[in-house]
Amino acid sequence: MVIRKPVHPGDFIRTEIIEAHGLSVTAAAKVLGVSRPAVSNLLNQNADLSGEMALRIEKAFGVNMDTLMRMQAAYDIAEARKGAGKIRIRRYQRDSAQA
Repeated sequence: MVIRKPVHPGDFIRTEIIEAHGLSVTAAAKVLGVSRPAVSNLLNQNADLSGEMALRIEKAFGVNMDTLMRMQAAYDIAEARKGAGKIRIRRYQRDSAQA
């Protein structure tokens, strides 16, 4: 079974929502009631999807915000796992003398 890296929600939003509706970044920002840089940063994967932005997308385009936020969580988990080897933590074991 091949496990793929989760897609950043910005990539999904760009291709499946913004481009699918024939919108420019500027037009999408206007529809969503946010700044152009906010949309651009999300679509270019330079910013995470916030709950508020997910709700705006749901209201404007009908895409369930829960789905979008799950995409963000899956992406974040994959990114954290990618760097797991750099984190050196030993498993906590309760010291019997402290009990």
